[in-house]
Amino acid sequence: MAPPLILVVDDDRSVRESLARLIRSVGFDVQVFGSAEEFLSAGRTRLPDCLILDVRMPGMNGLELQRELSVSDPDLPVIFITAHGSDEGLRSQALDAGAVDYLLKPLGEEQVLKAIDVALRSK
Repeated sequence: MAPPLILVVDDDRSVRESLARLIRSVGFDVQVFGSAEEFLSAGRTRLPDCLILDVRMPGMNGLELQRELSVSDPDLPVIFITAHGSDEGLRSQALDAGAVDYLLKPLGEEQVLKAIDVALRSK
């Protein structure tokens, strides 16, 4: 059986790279994307087990991507990450739309791994 596949969509390269290293270090598969559009245009050979998604990105934002995915894959657990923690409206929208968690950058490793564990158990 293949390890869980975690997808990361964030426009910040350093965030993508650090999350990919962390996720691989615990034995999960990971794919990273620099934008919602890149994610949507990528061909997928396997369904993801969890999506880590930046709230604010150029082009389509994370909430818009979550809304679009809720039609095609309503059971996909989503963890939002953001550097804009003061916007309670965005947090509420994300959680009301079914996000598993809403984490503030800078991200702590334990915090991310705990959110992924919750997300994987929610499937």
